[in-house]
Amino acid sequence: MSDALVRPAAAGTSAPPRANAVVAVLAFAGIVVSLMQTLVIPIVPELPRLLDASASNTAWAVTATLLAAAVATPVVGRLGDMFGKRRMLQISIVLLVAGSVVCALADSLVPMIIGRTLQGLAAAVVPLGISIMRDVLPAERLAGSTALMSASLGVGGALGLPSAAFIADNYDWHILFWTSAVLGAVALVLVLLFVPESEVRTGGRFDLVGSLGLSAGLVSLLLAVSKGADWGWTSGTTLGLGAAAVVVLVAWGWYELRTAQPLVDLRTTARPQVLFTNLASVALGFSMFAMSLVLPQLLQLPEQTGYGLGRSMLTVGLVLAPQGLVMMAMSAVSAGVTKAKGPKVTLMIGALIVAAGYGLNIVLMSEVWHLILVSCVIGAGVGFTYGALPALIMGAVDPSQTGAANSLNTLMRSLGTSFASAIAGVILAQMTTDFGGHALPSENGFKVVMAIGAGAALLAFAVATFLPRQRVTAPAPVATGSVEPVEVSGAKS
Repeated sequence: MSDALVRPAAAGTSAPPRANAVVAVLAFAGIVVSLMQTLVIPIVPELPRLLDASASNTAWAVTATLLAAAVATPVVGRLGDMFGKRRMLQISIVLLVAGSVVCALADSLVPMIIGRTLQGLAAAVVPLGISIMRDVLPAERLAGSTALMSASLGVGGALGLPSAAFIADNYDWHILFWTSAVLGAVALVLVLLFVPESEVRTGGRFDLVGSLGLSAGLVSLLLAVSKGADWGWTSGTTLGLGAAAVVVLVAWGWYELRTAQPLVDLRTTARPQVLFTNLASVALGFSMFAMSLVLPQLLQLPEQTGYGLGRSMLTVGLVLAPQGLVMMAMSAVSAGVTKAKGPKVTLMIGALIVAAGYGLNIVLMSEVWHLILVSCVIGAGVGFTYGALPALIMGAVDPSQTGAANSLNTLMRSLGTSFASAIAGVILAQMTTDFGGHALPSENGFKVVMAIGAGAALLAFAVATFLPRQRVTAPAPVATGSVEPVEVSGAKS
């Protein structure tokens, strides 16, 4: 790619009509979809009783969403590039609403799993929203808007947890899903009213074989990672799925390199800027999720342990909620740094802030305000990094590949969170302390997980140093006219 991305020239430099509404609606849609990820957390311990099923079976209400999101994200992103990003955005939100309604009507395990699977299929909303922004917003609006859209993943999760805990504590649990359905319906109407369709499309034929191969490989990998602790890491099922994932993904890669219209252009993903951005995304996804595992447990463990704070789930949500607001605020700061210094610098700064937050957590974990401070520092770092990632991806791929490239980057973050869950689970299961005859994670176990979280953030920083130095560029709005390069700033990243 040249320093300046080639885009259809805009008729002028002014923002298109209702540009603010486009940004607000897409960010709202991202928040609604991210709410889905935290929706069931307050009721997970109660699901066996609520659904009259075993705990191992009700865990599929979470696992099914994870698997569906992993499969849908790259596939829907590619379909958006081919047939229209707004169209696929609408379909994704419809699936979210449908899944929410199914869960709201469910009183047994099977419909709950079906509904949660449908909700997971909506996970591509955020990368699709970022891609739409690239196509329809003016260059000067792009950095801040995509940073806000990317941050909506964390904002929705942070704000959704206290809301879900409050509803679960005071109302029938089905209200959680009716609320999700209503919010999804509102998002769908707003998209129909305010979000234009992008004119940038690739057309061509959909790579069905590639989509099936990638789906099979991802499902095998994520099942091995997410269920390995339950099945046993050395069990035949876990090892078999891991081996199957390797074989299928290698075969998939071989096929993708040889097909004319691949689901994922592996040659593009091998470009240094795309490759190292995706590798950093895995590390950052790992680092961010480590906090989500540690802080709630520290807050909820009994005070008699000497390090637990004995708080309710509602308090957990309220403690973590400011993090979402900090992430939203930092998205604007992230955009400013990106414009001035480039997304590479923004990513590196964010990774260091995240690492510093975990360092603080190792020494500050005995008071509620300690954990609020830690979550806000880490949230600030995440706001920086998640704002830089889409800028790096879009600065290295053709406009016609934006949806697929952003979706793959989102998938990389999700893989990082899955690995974090598995590794942290093993550590906390091994490093325990006896409390009234029950084994609970020890204080040192939490500190080890936090140290690994800091290490993952530092790894992301190290990976980011390999990103190439180049001019910071972004597209102008789509309009009919000649094709010309559009430059955002001449800063070096």
